[in-house]
Amino acid sequence: MDRYEVVIVGGAAVGSAAAYFLAAHPQFAGELLVLEQDFSYQRCATTLSVASVRHQFSTPENIRMSMFGTEFIARLGEHLTVDGQAPDVGWHEAGYLFLATQAGLPQLQANHRTQRELGAQVQLLDPDPLRQRFPWLRCDDLAGASLGHRGEGWLDAYALMMALRRKATSLGAQYRQARVAQLLRSGRQVQGVVLDDGTHIGCGTLINAAGSGATALAHSAGIELPVQPRKRCVFHVRSPALTPGCPLVIDPSGVYFRPEGTGWLCGVAPPEGQDPPCEDFEVQHALFDERIWPVLAARVDGFEALRVMRAWAGHYDVNLLDHNMILGAHPDIDNLLFANGFSGHGLQHAPAVGRALSELVVHGVYRSLDLSRLGWARVLRQEPLREINVV
Repeated sequence: MDRYEVVIVGGAAVGSAAAYFLAAHPQFAGELLVLEQDFSYQRCATTLSVASVRHQFSTPENIRMSMFGTEFIARLGEHLTVDGQAPDVGWHEAGYLFLATQAGLPQLQANHRTQRELGAQVQLLDPDPLRQRFPWLRCDDLAGASLGHRGEGWLDAYALMMALRRKATSLGAQYRQARVAQLLRSGRQVQGVVLDDGTHIGCGTLINAAGSGATALAHSAGIELPVQPRKRCVFHVRSPALTPGCPLVIDPSGVYFRPEGTGWLCGVAPPEGQDPPCEDFEVQHALFDERIWPVLAARVDGFEALRVMRAWAGHYDVNLLDHNMILGAHPDIDNLLFANGFSGHGLQHAPAVGRALSELVVHGVYRSLDLSRLGWARVLRQEPLREINVV
């Protein structure tokens, strides 16, 4: 049986970030294997995401992780250059714009205070300055907005993921296309994994970065992970509208849109009662007709003439407790690290999470950023650390 010091299950953004930070860590000298079930990445959350980064969260840890993420992206050439070639991930720093009615203004202001205290460059806008800055935006029902000036925007998610993977490989990490059928547990230890072809692979530490497959993986080791896949649809639209200087806009209804090429990407989470666990990739076109289009038509001049050019569906791995990830070891197993339940935030937090996982493997504790509040303790106590700003 082959054995590796660390086995990572899941080779998308989070798994590849963990592989890179581990392989680059000066105190890690062991062999590292990443198991990814599909090297095409056609249906992974990273590839199907809207690929955006923001600092405007309500949870301090999320703000700090995103700030590190944009710092990492800004210095990508220093981190991920291979054979003299620096990756280009098409970083477009255009900000997020959260809109609020009078009912939502107190929460917007509370989030703003937290973000400013942590150094995020965000600004509250009253309706009149909002109209002046974005004259194409209809603001009659709005009481205010929050705009990110630095460190927020969008990028090529696939390019970032592959840059992390390429650099990790250049540093000695091995990747294998394989599906993990189950974990092999003995007492407080995971001994290894069984692949679906029956192959056994041993490990010193195992990292569960399996996205929507993480719950089944945890269950095979006797751990109940409160994470389920939820379908999220993205629509690429065109319109005669003009939206110069458009950031990623989040309407009070939850509908969002941002520029993409000669059009815009848009979407919304389904209503809570209409958002069951889901594994298919069928696009919910009724969601656009009934919820998205009416909001966009009312919010932006010209959007009443929207035309859908294409659409796709992906999955969030949603933490049902509080929409924040579960990071680190479960108290019943010493060498199984979790990085699951990102609830749509995995790509932007991948660099910080990869760094954190490398520190847990090498040092047994967080060194750069204390993420202990995102561990299993609050899950087992059923004490949510709720993220309010879920898009």
